[in-house]
Amino acid sequence: MKLIVQIPCLNEEATLPATIAALPRRIEGVDEIELLVIDDGSTDRTVEVARANGVDHIVRLTNNKGLAAGFQAGLDACLKLGADVIVNTDADNQYSGADVPKLVAPILAGEADMVVGDRRVATLDHFSGRKKALQRLGSWVVRRLSGTEIADTTSGFRAYNREAALGLLVTDNFTYTLESLIQAGKMLVAVDQVEVDTNPRTRESRLFTSTGAYVRRNALSILRVYARYEPLRVFATASLAVGLLALAAWMPFLLDWIFNGDSSGHIQSLILGAVLFIAAVQLMALGVIGDLLASQRVMTQRVFERVRRVELSLGVEPSHYERGAAREPARD
Repeated sequence: MKLIVQIPCLNEEATLPATIAALPRRIEGVDEIELLVIDDGSTDRTVEVARANGVDHIVRLTNNKGLAAGFQAGLDACLKLGADVIVNTDADNQYSGADVPKLVAPILAGEADMVVGDRRVATLDHFSGRKKALQRLGSWVVRRLSGTEIADTTSGFRAYNREAALGLLVTDNFTYTLESLIQAGKMLVAVDQVEVDTNPRTRESRLFTSTGAYVRRNALSILRVYARYEPLRVFATASLAVGLLALAAWMPFLLDWIFNGDSSGHIQSLILGAVLFIAAVQLMALGVIGDLLASQRVMTQRVFERVRRVELSLGVEPSHYERGAAREPARD
């Protein structure tokens, strides 16, 4: 059983040593533990620091491609390096490395394919009351969309077994946390959660400049991802809403016609209702087309999974891969 802990990094030379030092090198039930750093176009000494601190593998992207792309590149590399279990953690030392055994335990026991670390956001001192409320609301929405029971849907402290990682394809260009969870729910992947500890904050978030930006970006990500997986439901709901507005616009004309027998007025209402009705029909048509495209997405994802399996069987090297520091085998 081989476990690889992947750490996406962007200019993390200051916090990376503490993150690496906290990660366990022995876990009961795991034969090998290796560390992989994904350097997402850092301009500081992140790669040198990673090697100096004993990282086994490095994926060095040529420029900054974003968190989601870095996560996907690391996942691909871990699979090609023979990982049976993959843990993803942040380089800012936000999560407690000592909780990695707890995170992988449900996978080792065969009870889950994917495990999410629950930070218990309500207890975090550095989260404002507003941010805690928004996080709870966002997690509730994602639970409804994904059909899972995960309390902390934006947590990046996660573990995947090999089969779950093989089928995972993140296309969002911003973050992987929401899409991977919704995708797992739609693919009927067995998802579990465990409570984990967090460390004191070492720096401000680089993903969000403010709570408002956090809300906007996450809301757009949720809407975009859900529309990708449930287009008919999304557009049918929008079509129904616009159709009701069209009916409301027609009501003055209909009421005057039914009760007074006058059908000569309310031209503006008739025109507005007609425009809204046409928009409702177009939205429904988009839902039908999107539903057909969603079927194509499922087929594409299955093809992608098969290509991954073929690459693994052929021994294809990971992209942008560099060997990390040489490390002597662990002694009992």
